[in-house]
Amino acid sequence: MSFKFKKSYSFAFKSSIAISLIITFIVSLFYYSNFLLEDLLIELICLSVLIFLTSFFIIQSRIETFIYLKIKNLYKELNLLDSISLSKSNVTTDMNSLMKNINEFSRDKKLEIETLKIREEFRKEFIGNVAHELKTPIFTIQGYIENLIDGAITDEDVRDKFLNRAKISVERLIYIIKDLDMITKFESGTLNLELDAFDINELVQDVYEQLEIQAQKKEIKLIFNKNYPESIFVNGDKDKIEQVVTNLVINSIKYGTDKGTTEVSFESLTNDKLIVRITDNGDGILKEHLSRLFERFYRVDQSGSRKEGGSGLGLSIVKHIIDAHNENIYIESELGIGSEFSFTLSKYIN
Repeated sequence: MSFKFKKSYSFAFKSSIAISLIITFIVSLFYYSNFLLEDLLIELICLSVLIFLTSFFIIQSRIETFIYLKIKNLYKELNLLDSISLSKSNVTTDMNSLMKNINEFSRDKKLEIETLKIREEFRKEFIGNVAHELKTPIFTIQGYIENLIDGAITDEDVRDKFLNRAKISVERLIYIIKDLDMITKFESGTLNLELDAFDINELVQDVYEQLEIQAQKKEIKLIFNKNYPESIFVNGDKDKIEQVVTNLVINSIKYGTDKGTTEVSFESLTNDKLIVRITDNGDGILKEHLSRLFERFYRVDQSGSRKEGGSGLGLSIVKHIIDAHNENIYIESELGIGSEFSFTLSKYIN
């Protein structure tokens, strides 16, 4: 097996040989006339070895010092010294470790730049969406107020109609701001959950009662897949889970088919997990939209229509609440058949 020097040692080795031969040759000419041939040969061999060893260590030391200083300055420029242990004793001139660190640094920076680009695009999109969602109710309120100032206030019927419509726009504006505030608190970790045991069956029944009138407008029936005579206790923040169920049922009513159904079912997933399913027989959702449904302001209808109202944050809030409970939420949908949203909860065990 052949032995290979590191590049730095090979350079120092070859340089030392060259220096040794040249100096030995010069010295041999000087000593030739003063020594016998045998004595001269021994002297030259000893002298060559001494010169070689001295040259080798001097050259290698100088090269390592030179490279160390260059690498140290380079690392300082790249701010790598905090994460890389660098000492003169482990610096070599083969550049392998240097190139490895530089390549890793380059990959990390590229990833960081790509992440920043994605965040910047997300920020621009988010600001645009917020502006779009807020300007509609604001401009509506502004229009009604200007009409009232211009004289419509003298007509009681027109005045009352405009004030009621302005009130609806204000309520929508407040709804959007509340949803934005809740998402911000979830993402910043400042919104704490109040975990306790509660009956999920009773909670869904309460949500059904609250949304019954809204469902009747589209002749949608709010049903259970079967009769649940007994209580089903789970652990969680009751108010937040109620908001999850409310948002999902409202979403089902909004985008469900007229004279259709919205059905809730409970199923034991494991010994300690329950899964809640909310199913409708609406138009369904294209697969290309499913991965983005929980994004803020994302709408399946890309036309910009806001005929169904809402803040565009409902499903995003649902995702944040379920994530805060360390649970999972799923979506299954087929175009023309319907959609099913399901989420897990921890069972309450005495």
